[in-house]
Amino acid sequence: MSLSIQKIFIEKKYRGSVTIPDTADAKDIFFRTKQAYANHEKMSVALVFSKSKLAKLKKYQKGSAAHELQNLRFYLELGKILDFETKDAQKLKESILFTNDRAYSNFNITKRLKLINKQHKSKANKSYLFWDIENFSSISSIFSDIIEKYEIDDNHIFLAANPDSLYLKKKEWEANLYDYGKTLQSFNFTKCSHGKNIADDILLQEFQNAKLKNTNVFILTFDRELKERFTEVTHESNNLFIMSK
Repeated sequence: MSLSIQKIFIEKKYRGSVTIPDTADAKDIFFRTKQAYANHEKMSVALVFSKSKLAKLKKYQKGSAAHELQNLRFYLELGKILDFETKDAQKLKESILFTNDRAYSNFNITKRLKLINKQHKSKANKSYLFWDIENFSSISSIFSDIIEKYEIDDNHIFLAANPDSLYLKKKEWEANLYDYGKTLQSFNFTKCSHGKNIADDILLQEFQNAKLKNTNVFILTFDRELKERFTEVTHESNNLFIMSK
């Protein structure tokens, strides 16, 4: 029998087969879980991780906790096959993903957000955000480190997306926004037409129409040309923040 595929027998009754992931702990997790289930013990995520490991998983893990997530998915699959409760494991999985996703977002946003149009930030009366959401599925850092930090009103946030991206990613965007009590329609969201750079043109036009002065302006895009276009038309009194390389 292949070591990667394991048949599950409980009291000589075949219950199904499962693929054992290539991690150091997977086989031990399999046998611990099977034995606990057969003995009618309480099923919990403690079968996967020790107390000290569970405590560590509350913080960012180097390598995005890839092996730990593999073990958790394996345990969840066992729960599905054997039909036991796995709510605690599912909750831990979501927590790990959120923690590591937030760390990734912080690295990629707060570390790379730069004041581009002047040496030092000047006084600003308000803040606006022009957000190319197609490049940012993860939004936790955007809310905590930009929207909430600078108290940006919903009507000062502009987003645009083409129909293809909207079709593919709307559910993902809405799921992420739901945690903050928002939807795409909470903001100035435009569903634009098909075509290259149409969404970029809309964001730039909204920026020009606003005629902003003495404002913190955040441009969340990885598009170099769009950054340059915003820089060219911004008033000198604004603080223009963009994503650097």
